[in-house]
Amino acid sequence: MAKKKIALVGAGNIGATLAHLILQRKLAEVVLIDIAEGMTQGKALDLCQAAAIDGIDLNVLGTRDFKALSQADIVIITAGIARKPGMSRDDLLQVNAQIIQEIGQQIRQHCPETFVIVITNPLDAMVWLMQKSCGLPFQRVVGMAGVLDSGRFQYFLAAALNVSVRDIQTFVLGGHGDGMVALPRYTTISGVPLQAWIDQGKLSKQQLETLIERTRNGGAEIVNLIQTGSAYYAPASAALQMAEAYLYDQKRILPCAAWLQGHYGVKDIYAGVPVVIGANGVEKILELSLTEIEQQQFDTSVQGVRNLIQTLNTLGVS
Repeated sequence: MAKKKIALVGAGNIGATLAHLILQRKLAEVVLIDIAEGMTQGKALDLCQAAAIDGIDLNVLGTRDFKALSQADIVIITAGIARKPGMSRDDLLQVNAQIIQEIGQQIRQHCPETFVIVITNPLDAMVWLMQKSCGLPFQRVVGMAGVLDSGRFQYFLAAALNVSVRDIQTFVLGGHGDGMVALPRYTTISGVPLQAWIDQGKLSKQQLETLIERTRNGGAEIVNLIQTGSAYYAPASAALQMAEAYLYDQKRILPCAAWLQGHYGVKDIYAGVPVVIGANGVEKILELSLTEIEQQQFDTSVQGVRNLIQTLNTLGVS
């Protein structure tokens, strides 16, 4: 059987971490593409040697040439500038938009049948721009954010309740920004609703609000601690989960930035919602019943995405 191929555009911390994870899972051959002369080749050589040590017969190619995108089953976009302390995700808009637009055109030319996962911030606006630039069907262009944000919320809850992260299921929806919407009402611990734990006094409402706020600021907290970069281990793991769902046709229900056409009362925009990912990409969007407050929070979050897209249109990037 022919080996699968995953192309990673952007060979920084997220791209390199993803490449290593893909090899460790024996998921696919890897292509690392970056404009930085020598960096991709050096990291690829290092990764190939790591694979040899681990007895893994998969190759990594490092290159600046976008022709290497050819026949990629998946393209994962991590390229762009990362946040620095004091910056919001939205501050990256103009510079990263130009990068995304150029990459989208390369995908259109070299691998028009691929599945694209975007990680570059500001996430939801960049997914929108990627789809317009590459021309792939909406279900084959998706953004990684909800898996990451939900994972952060999952970790904070597990630590607060002193339970295993494996027993917590939760969703974080909306745009990948300060207005993201955590859903405690749809959160369970080994099947027991989170509200039951609150009713038993194991977590106060104030503590819950603090955890939600920490989730919203999860990326900024890491940026402020590292100072010279942003998160990469968790974003890489989140993107890998989505890639596996696609390659193995797992039909996983994952919160991702997907194209909405009337879902949740919004239309013609990418935003984080629970979707089914399988061999056809985003195969279904699941609509949860939201309370009035939850819907208002979701609408506010989506409006933030619309504002970014309007800015892109004003700048002539579309």
